[in-house]
Amino acid sequence: MASFASSSVFSPICTFFSQPKLNLYCNSSSSSYKPTCSSSKSSIFQNGVSLLTAKSCGSSLKSKNMSNIIYARAATEKTIYDFTVKDIDGKDVPLSTFKGKVLLIVNVASRCGLTTSNYTELSRVYEKYKNQGLEILAFPCNQFGAQEPGSNPEIKQFACTRFKAEFPIFDKVDVNGPNTAPVYQFLKSSAGGFLGDLVKWNFEKFLVDKNGKVVERYPPTTSPLQIEKDIQKLLAA
Repeated sequence: MASFASSSVFSPICTFFSQPKLNLYCNSSSSSYKPTCSSSKSSIFQNGVSLLTAKSCGSSLKSKNMSNIIYARAATEKTIYDFTVKDIDGKDVPLSTFKGKVLLIVNVASRCGLTTSNYTELSRVYEKYKNQGLEILAFPCNQFGAQEPGSNPEIKQFACTRFKAEFPIFDKVDVNGPNTAPVYQFLKSSAGGFLGDLVKWNFEKFLVDKNGKVVERYPPTTSPLQIEKDIQKLLAA
């Protein structure tokens, strides 16, 4: 388990709610934007140390490794707040509007075997901790078994009507490959090695602290409820 250290206003995400709140959210009870673990070390730190000590690999490898180390350091200087993304309605949302919040970021899909359990549990966790400073940011992605084929309006309707999801849902993105969204390039480089390990499937999760730094990454099969203790620690920090 990692050791944890320490406004713009939009309309609701679902069209059947009329109160003027964030259009990323499903209902008016959600908070507005406000300007405001299994391992003991991050993957970058572990790999950085291993590269620095890998003297037996030769000068060529050493040169390449030092280049990678520089890249990793540059990547980790950024925070999640350096990025702007589009919401499900195509409007720009600076992630700096979530400054001071604990963030759980997840790539979602509507037709996956993990869909029902994850959406249900994500909604439960969000309802429990949203007033304590948690935000769940959902990014639809169609790269895994083409299980998110719908348009943004269809995804929005699905999440809001079937699961009553209140957390923000964003524009459909790529999380792997040449068109990877910049925010996912950051997430993977912060918690997956120098070039970023590939996101394995729908519902992989990244936990971000109040300073905008990635502190943990969870595989798709990790239940949102299993992350609850980690969320509690970050909220209390």
